[in-house]
Amino acid sequence: MTVMKLTVSTLAIAAVSATAAMARDNVQVAGSSTVLPYATIVAEAFGENFDFPTPVVEGGGSGAGRKKLCEGVGENTIDVANSSSRIKQSDIDLCTANGVTEIMEVRFGYDGIVFASDINGPEFAYTPADWFNALAKDVVKDGKVVANPHKTWADVNAALPAQNILAFIPGTKHGTREVFDEKVLVQGCEDSGAYEVFKTANAGDEDKAHDACMALRTDGASVDIDGDYTETLARIDANKAAIGVFGLSFYQNNTDKLRVATINGIVPTVESIAAGDYPVSRPLYFYVKKAHIGVIPGLKEYLEFFVSDDMAGPDGPLAAYGLVSDPELAATQEAVANEVPMGPLN
Repeated sequence: MTVMKLTVSTLAIAAVSATAAMARDNVQVAGSSTVLPYATIVAEAFGENFDFPTPVVEGGGSGAGRKKLCEGVGENTIDVANSSSRIKQSDIDLCTANGVTEIMEVRFGYDGIVFASDINGPEFAYTPADWFNALAKDVVKDGKVVANPHKTWADVNAALPAQNILAFIPGTKHGTREVFDEKVLVQGCEDSGAYEVFKTANAGDEDKAHDACMALRTDGASVDIDGDYTETLARIDANKAAIGVFGLSFYQNNTDKLRVATINGIVPTVESIAAGDYPVSRPLYFYVKKAHIGVIPGLKEYLEFFVSDDMAGPDGPLAAYGLVSDPELAATQEAVANEVPMGPLN
């Protein structure tokens, strides 16, 4: 009986200690550069309308944000990771290893990846195959794999301007890069027929063919940008012949500086993405450490406020900034209210 009392007492002290250790009074968020402006809008409005401190929102990239989320449980770890690509199994495994056993996946809307250049430059009408043939390390010529010989966009496609190929693309820590790799490079590789040639050259190994599709040239024509879209914009301002990869919302807020290209003849707009016509769009997420709900003051309220009609709905400030509102937002609101953790990845 005495042992039981000691055990209960010990557990009670541990519980109090854990609560004290998580006495931080503000929500902390990190991750995607694409989601950053949306989360900042929400955080500032939250601080103005609720009796909680304004959440601290930082960038750093989707992958970096998810990694920080999975560092463990406690006030020295973040509560929310913003992400412009879906969480990976490797992230979930890291979370599990560090005691983060329940994660809430919240999809709050959609965005598009756009290709834009200096406002005073020529117009571009691309296909994914154009981008693959412009940036890939190896391409296919006359049925054979060769080192990429293309110097200008006209070399890639005679219908494009004879402008030197110089592309500023998101670095590998960004969620936008993951989507660019799959929906532009790999898709273009398949569309051009190069994927099948790569597969044959690798004895039918599809993984090696997939990797070959995403391998980029290293001669300066393709430049990774590890900062946010403002850095890409600054690079274009200094290199007027360059093309940059941006999120739709960033472009829409810089139409005085940038000219956007079409993909497969489709102009990227909120309407073309909502209709499913624009081919390079992606859902936007944030991931929540459920163990912090009810412990970090204001976390649950912040989550519900973020996905509310007033913020993420079609007439809210996030849509005004460029977000494509999720048609299933009501289901997301219910899942957040009920604190539903995500299931296994499918």
